[in-house]
Amino acid sequence: MSLVVWVGADQLSNEPDATASMSTTTAGVLEATTTTGVASPVTTLPPITTTSVARSRLIIHAVGDVNLDADVLGVFQSEGFGHAWSGLGGLFVSDDLTIVNLECSPSPDGPAETKEFVFGCWTEGYPDAVAAGVDVVNLGNNHSQDHGKAAMLEGRDLLAEAGLHPVGAGSNDLEAGAPAIFEIGGWKVAVLGFGGVIPWEGWLATADRAGMRDGDTIETMVEAVRAADAVADIVLVTIHWGVELDLAPRPEDRERARAMIEAGADAIFGHHPHRLQPMRVIKGRPVAWSLGNFVWPRLSTAGSTTAVARVVFEPDGTVDGCLIPVEIVSDGHPVLVGEAPCGPPIGS
Repeated sequence: MSLVVWVGADQLSNEPDATASMSTTTAGVLEATTTTGVASPVTTLPPITTTSVARSRLIIHAVGDVNLDADVLGVFQSEGFGHAWSGLGGLFVSDDLTIVNLECSPSPDGPAETKEFVFGCWTEGYPDAVAAGVDVVNLGNNHSQDHGKAAMLEGRDLLAEAGLHPVGAGSNDLEAGAPAIFEIGGWKVAVLGFGGVIPWEGWLATADRAGMRDGDTIETMVEAVRAADAVADIVLVTIHWGVELDLAPRPEDRERARAMIEAGADAIFGHHPHRLQPMRVIKGRPVAWSLGNFVWPRLSTAGSTTAVARVVFEPDGTVDGCLIPVEIVSDGHPVLVGEAPCGPPIGS
């Protein structure tokens, strides 16, 4: 794949919503099923003729909160950071794009903010994340500035140098809102990051202040999605939103999701509640409301029951989405505990 720099709207057809019901796997992880009993949401994208390259099937994975603070997850000091990814069977290496929410300051080199929980990534963990197949990291969250703005910006550069593409935060609102754009298998894919959980107002990026991209204001979120949609075939959103421990999205986030999808988003991956929530379909596009914890301490059964979101784009424009069940079996060690309800079998 290759990374492309963008500058920067298509309106989707006003089709009726596709609703989804949820079923529980034997591992206790929720997976999406449509009202017709199909194992995952399926829709078809409008034909796109922006490239002459033949398209291949595109497999996208996304997860929730990833914490690479080895003071919090001491197991990494003894087992190494590869331990975080060793229970996934190379799932992210075999896909086309993997997106995670990096729930820590991307550099710990700065004074800690006065907060109840402060997380600082150990940058030694970045090469293992790359080797595991992680491509994009969202910094639009309530921990990316735990060691101040300078550490966030320094860490952002370190992520890029390691081969991880940061979204959702930057030196100003334009950089924070710029998507990572990839050309993969004949597709141009844009990934946007937003932060809707704000410790205080100063965390938000402005024209002359570093910070994270606002994930609350619908008008500016829609503007960013439309700009990305104007230069990409597929627009993916990773967003920190919701309320901790909630098992379903709040009405205001449903409104935000609908607005972004109507502006051109093709899939949305949410996180922050530290609990797994359902995948639903809005206007034919999959929305994983909350992907819960992923690389995280095992604190409870509920907090350790999680999933990998998978979205599959077929060459004919068909889109399929599902949740692959995962359990955090020990601190910092998520393990696949079920098969993929959509796309190719794991390991194929």
